[in-house]
Amino acid sequence: MRKSNRNRCEKSRVSYESLEEWARGKVREFLQEVLEQEVTEFLGRAKSARREKVIDSSKGYRNGHGKPRKFAMMNGTIVVKRPRVRDTEERFESRVLPLFRRRSRELGDMLPDLYLHGLSLGDFELAMRGLLGEGAPLSASSIARLKGKWQREYEEWKKRDLSHLEVVYHWADGLYVKAGLEKEKAALLVIVVALKDGRKEIVACESGYRESKESWAEVVRDLKERGLVLGKLTVADGHLGIWAALRDVHPGGGEQRCWNHKIMNVLNALPMKEQSQAKKMLREIAYAKNLAECERKRKKFIKQYERDYPKAVGKLLNDWDRMVTFYNFPKEHWVHLRTTNVVESPFAAVRLRTNAAKRFKRVDSATALIWKLVMVAEQSWRRLKGAHLLTDVYEGKLFVDGLPLDEISFNNKEAA
Repeated sequence: MRKSNRNRCEKSRVSYESLEEWARGKVREFLQEVLEQEVTEFLGRAKSARREKVIDSSKGYRNGHGKPRKFAMMNGTIVVKRPRVRDTEERFESRVLPLFRRRSRELGDMLPDLYLHGLSLGDFELAMRGLLGEGAPLSASSIARLKGKWQREYEEWKKRDLSHLEVVYHWADGLYVKAGLEKEKAALLVIVVALKDGRKEIVACESGYRESKESWAEVVRDLKERGLVLGKLTVADGHLGIWAALRDVHPGGGEQRCWNHKIMNVLNALPMKEQSQAKKMLREIAYAKNLAECERKRKKFIKQYERDYPKAVGKLLNDWDRMVTFYNFPKEHWVHLRTTNVVESPFAAVRLRTNAAKRFKRVDSATALIWKLVMVAEQSWRRLKGAHLLTDVYEGKLFVDGLPLDEISFNNKEAA
């Protein structure tokens, strides 16, 4: 090969460093060709071709191009020129690049998802500039419009029928967000249910007044009005609002307080020097293998701390019956029933998202965003352990210390 030909080949090759720029250039050239072809089809003749006097008398003429226009796609931002026509009876509209469109549909769908998965408004534009190039047509208002679809989806979700759900357990918890204009509605009330087949599903995500009885009662009533039959056990923290609401709306259900919240409440009444040992003892109480052992370990804690720290002991004994309800359900389910972790775990991702974002101006906007976050988390939720036993609980089978009552009775007869 001659030296001159070899040099030309080397210059025409695409290098790793220039690959992205080269690819965007090829896409721009191709899209520009497609736009020109649209005009050719519309006018019925190629550029510079003569117009047929009879057939093409009303088709009009090419009229150059509009100003350079930025268009963002998944692989970056390109610049094209829209062809113009004149003297036509019918208005020319491009199917490929409609008026006022600045991004592809796929990119439009991706933007709110990127925001959802961890980018705040402040760093969103910076990150997207890196992905799409400096010319990417982005703005806070356009992103806000894209997020509007979540609000519409959320409103539809709140109206859906729930009568088909076979609920065994439910977990309730509240999340506080920084909402500026509606401070009287600062809490988001969330209820997650466990179904008979082992799946977990969120059924409520509503704004309320600081987890009050009235707010929780309204949420639960709405679920019942949409056909939801409440399950056998509710797991929640020690806030009085949810329990007062359940007494009115669901008086026959079991109640289990979250041990994580209980342990924190007790430790807050102890000095730092005592907290390490006390925490160990409290966890031994919560994870005792049966109710009798649990109460023995509770007595041990009382004996050690009652004299010097009666307030801590009082916090442990407060609402004790609700702390040990889980012993009346299958042992395989205890890991899920001792705490509100079923709700707290997805809330951890929610808090990262809401803490990174600017202060919400409206609670309804925050509610739709947090609902969407939890719905994303829901897709990766695992089924409950011991899912095969959920049918027994759903049908009202009784358990003592995690074992079926009929099995205990049979063993006692055999021993006798």
